[in-house]
Amino acid sequence: MAFPNLKSINFIVTKLPKRKRYWLVSWVIWMAIALPAKAIELRVAIEKEVSSLKVGSSTTAIVRDGTGQEIGELTPLSSLAAKPKGQGITINNRVKAKELIIEPQGDGYVWIGDRWYRGRTRLIRQGNRLTAINHVDLEHYLYSVVGAEAVSTWPLEALKAQAVAARSYALYKRNTAANSIYDVDSTVSTQVYKGLDSEYTTTHEAVDGTLGQIMTYNNQVILAAFHSSSGGYTENVEDIWSSPLPYLRSVVDYDHESPVFEWQQIVPVSRIRNLVAGVGRIRGLRPEQMTPRGRVITMRVTGDRGTATVSGKQLRQALDLRSTLFRVSTDGKNLRVKGRGFGHGLGLSQWGAYYLAKQGVDYHKILAHYYQSADLSQLEQEQ
Repeated sequence: MAFPNLKSINFIVTKLPKRKRYWLVSWVIWMAIALPAKAIELRVAIEKEVSSLKVGSSTTAIVRDGTGQEIGELTPLSSLAAKPKGQGITINNRVKAKELIIEPQGDGYVWIGDRWYRGRTRLIRQGNRLTAINHVDLEHYLYSVVGAEAVSTWPLEALKAQAVAARSYALYKRNTAANSIYDVDSTVSTQVYKGLDSEYTTTHEAVDGTLGQIMTYNNQVILAAFHSSSGGYTENVEDIWSSPLPYLRSVVDYDHESPVFEWQQIVPVSRIRNLVAGVGRIRGLRPEQMTPRGRVITMRVTGDRGTATVSGKQLRQALDLRSTLFRVSTDGKNLRVKGRGFGHGLGLSQWGAYYLAKQGVDYHKILAHYYQSADLSQLEQEQ
């Protein structure tokens, strides 16, 4: 819809009778409020610093250089090799520039690596490597993220809670991104994003049903952290990351139906020898520092030649554990690990949301429980 400019409106209004003038001004104000928020584009790193990758488009695609100038076309449904060459990037040696942008025409999708994505592709040269960024509408991005992070067959209210959390998290990262070329990547380090592969009817319904809704605190979008399962209680953010945040507080979790609520692993002692070199034959591992909810901050490892202190995060990574909420015993050859939960334990618990939704709790209340003191707000303008 096109509106006349302000001078035109002023001219029209001043020529109208007072009563009609009032109704026209009211209509203009109402329309300004009713118009949807401006579409927000997110920059998602799909491939980072690779030697080459396959790109393509489902429809004819315009190829532009970094200045936006059209320099070529891609035929539809062709998988083409993009790679650094000379000082720039080439696609099948047909087009070349320091930066390439692939824009599918019509309702086309882009092919990056091994998946289809909505939006467009931006290829950037970084040294002798190539980085592929997917520029995609935020809501379209969420169609995929909700399906990749949650289970598409879960109750709709759980998926809606996930949609609001993921939208808030993406905007927070976009607003605070330290990287100049992308806002988030497509892995668990930010949010898992698989393009069309993880879109479902239910994820579309969850995203569309919460269109533009975000969690805020003091009118600012929050760091809406989420995880799979906390093992009974979520954590205070300052006990896991850094400074306190009023909306990431420890609360009771309802994740007892999670398949990873409790777990066990047996791994060889050799997996941690590099972490505790010099202690000799390992005889015991005892938590030295823990969070109030029992997650391991540091672990004291005792051997027949000495002791060493390692962090819970180091142990989790070395042993490939689901969380730092664990205890360890050993017979000298193997480590027997017993733990609870999956993830860092901050913010929204996905399995907790699943259980609450099954009990008929709506997504507003689910979000209010896991993000204490935060408000469910409508995104009125670009953040």
